[in-house]
Amino acid sequence: MILSLPPAAPTLAYGLARLRAEFPIVAEWAYLNHAGISPLARRVSAAMQSMLDASAWAFVDWGMERFRAFPEEARATVARLIHAAPNEIAWVQNTSIGLNLIAQSLPLQPGDNVLVCNMEFPSNVYPWLNLGRRGVEVRLLPPDGGGLSLAAVEAHADTRTRVVTTSAVQFLTGYRTDLAALGEFCRARNLYFVVDGIQSLGHIPMDVRAYHIDFLATGALKSLMGPPGQGFLYIRRERLEELQPVFAGPISVVDWEKWLDYNLTFRPEAARFEQGTYNWVGLAGMIEAIQMLLELGLENIDRWTCHLSGLLMEDLERHGYRLLSNRDPRYRSAIVSFAVPGAPEAAFERLKAARVMVAVREGYLRVSSHCYNTEEEIARICEVLGPARRKGMSS
Repeated sequence: MILSLPPAAPTLAYGLARLRAEFPIVAEWAYLNHAGISPLARRVSAAMQSMLDASAWAFVDWGMERFRAFPEEARATVARLIHAAPNEIAWVQNTSIGLNLIAQSLPLQPGDNVLVCNMEFPSNVYPWLNLGRRGVEVRLLPPDGGGLSLAAVEAHADTRTRVVTTSAVQFLTGYRTDLAALGEFCRARNLYFVVDGIQSLGHIPMDVRAYHIDFLATGALKSLMGPPGQGFLYIRRERLEELQPVFAGPISVVDWEKWLDYNLTFRPEAARFEQGTYNWVGLAGMIEAIQMLLELGLENIDRWTCHLSGLLMEDLERHGYRLLSNRDPRYRSAIVSFAVPGAPEAAFERLKAARVMVAVREGYLRVSSHCYNTEEEIARICEVLGPARRKGMSS
């Protein structure tokens, strides 16, 4: 059976039955917490196991040429995902590490300010607040429709604004940020545009060049459907020399295999922000996951998951629940959050007992789908919860 997409949506690379067979979790769960952590596909687990097996033999069967080539070849896969160049990709452990590397390396001065929404996930707030020790001001902007809008940025930017930073998709509301509008605003004023991509990459097509994104950081464990502890950092090549790396290690520099030269000349690409040994197993898993998503097509995944979100929103409203997420299709994503009568933890436990996995965030139930989820799984939410009964819960 081919995945039933909304009208005008192209079909996936293979049918739903085959796709679901890649995920052992579907045998027992309607899993709808991909904004928290995604289950691994069989092919991703197999890629990681293959790397572990090679490691058990100290990579002697690989040969040093293949050992060295793998991380470099992997950059091309990530570059294809976000429409970047391979030399603009650096390997990091997670989103927080990537954003901290950028925040600490930017040439910001006392009195400069950073604009960020006050509903951002902490990974994209603490790195900037930490710059307060250097006299940098962080302006926490109120959400507009569920996230950071161009209007809010225009209202709060001034001559000392240097950075605009945002999630591509907001972790709680699911708000899809207008990256094109914000990127053009930053480009026209020569501001740094920084994006947290962890809730969008793997769900939504990304073009860092078209959106004028200067820096993008992500981990693999959420929408990319990869393992924890692995991620990447994109650095626009035109911005590279404006950064001063705060860490240095053997692989940060040119001619790094001349062990005793101690030549602190940083590599002329984003890899200057790497310091030492790679997470080979995590990297293998992330790259396999990205290849799977590219095969499916990001446009297809986006249309399907937004279709599922639309069905859920309609079902929730029919049952009297109040949506936190934006109903406007322009700002919709795979994340839908809503209020329930009483304690959300009780509703969570009811769903969990019925083998439906969602999440509780900031007093709301959050549902987050991905490419292999079905309309039937989405319908399970209201089937289990029933109608909202408390007065005032209707939208």
